[in-house]
Amino acid sequence: MSPLITAGHRLQLNEIPYGPPPSVQQALSAALASANRYPEFLPQRLPRLIAARLGCDPDRIVVGAGATGVIMHIVQEFGSGAAEVVMATPTFDGFPILTSMAGGRPVTVPLTGAGRQDLAALAAAVTERTRLLVVCSPHNPTGTLVPTGEFEAFLHEIPAAVTVVLDEAYVDFVAEADRIDVFALLERHPNLLVLRTFSKAYGLAALRVGYALGAPELIERIARWQLPFGMTALAEVAVRACYEAEDEIAARVAVLGEHRAHLTAGLRELGLRVPDSYANFSYLTLPGAEADRVATALAGADIHVKTYPTGIRITVGDRAATDAVLATVRSTVQ
Repeated sequence: MSPLITAGHRLQLNEIPYGPPPSVQQALSAALASANRYPEFLPQRLPRLIAARLGCDPDRIVVGAGATGVIMHIVQEFGSGAAEVVMATPTFDGFPILTSMAGGRPVTVPLTGAGRQDLAALAAAVTERTRLLVVCSPHNPTGTLVPTGEFEAFLHEIPAAVTVVLDEAYVDFVAEADRIDVFALLERHPNLLVLRTFSKAYGLAALRVGYALGAPELIERIARWQLPFGMTALAEVAVRACYEAEDEIAARVAVLGEHRAHLTAGLRELGLRVPDSYANFSYLTLPGAEADRVATALAGADIHVKTYPTGIRITVGDRAATDAVLATVRSTVQ
C-alpha cells in the first residue's frame, strides 16, 4: 500500500494517497488491449453490476462521469429554467457551479457554528420555485454527519414535488452503525436521490465513475441526459475489480481513519477548532484572514489545501503528509 509519488502534498481535492490495488491495476492493464472498441452506447452493464452489489433492481441506478457528472444530469433535469436549488454554504463546489451552468438559481443557507448543515433553515428556504434540495452526509467541507433520525424528520418537511439529493460521496469512510439506511428512506420518500462515487475510498478519481440511487421514475428522468458512449469500458472493469478487492480497500480506509484521528488531534492540541469528521479530511475552523495566513504558510511548504471563508479543508494523506501539515500549522499559529 505505497502512496503515489507526487511533488509536495496534494491535500486540496480529497483524493486518497494510494493508487488502485494491484489486482485493480492488473484488470485495467488487461482491458487496455480492447481500447480500440467503443463502450456501450448507453451504460447498462455498469448499473446492473452496482445494483447487484447493493441488492436492488438496475432501474434504480443511473451512472455518470463521477458524482459531478451525475449532478450535472440531475440539475439539468430538476434545476434548470430558473428553478431554485437549495443547499448549504459552503458545500461541494459542484452544486452551485453546475446549478448555475444549467440555468438554475442556487439558494444558499449558512452552516451552523458547529459546521453542520442547518436542516431547519434548509427546509425553511424552500419556496414554490424550489425544485431541488441538497444535503451532504458526510458534509463537504466540514466532514460532519447528518443523523438518520434528523434526516428523516427533515424529509417529512419537504414537499413531494421537491427532489432531495443526499450526497454520500464519503459514506465509505463512515462506520456501518453511523450510516443512514437509505433503502428504508427511499421506500418512504420517493422524491429522494442518493449520490455516491468511486472517486474517494475506491481511488478511481481519474476514471470518473459515480452513480445515483433512487425511484425508477426519477432515475429514468436523469438517464435521458446521458451522453452516448459517455462511460468508458475501463469504468466497468475498475468497479468490478474494486468490488473483488473490497477487503484491501477497507483496510486502506481504516488506515486513513487513523491518520484522520492523528491530524484532528494534532490540530486540536494547538487550540484550534476542528469538527469531528466522518470523511477523509479534517476542517480547520478559522476566520478568513487567519485561514488565508495558514493556507499561505502551507503553500510555502508545498502543502496544498482548500480554503473557505470559514476555514481550511485538509485532505487526509499519508503519515508524512499529516506530520508536514501539523509541523507547518504549529510554526504558524504559535
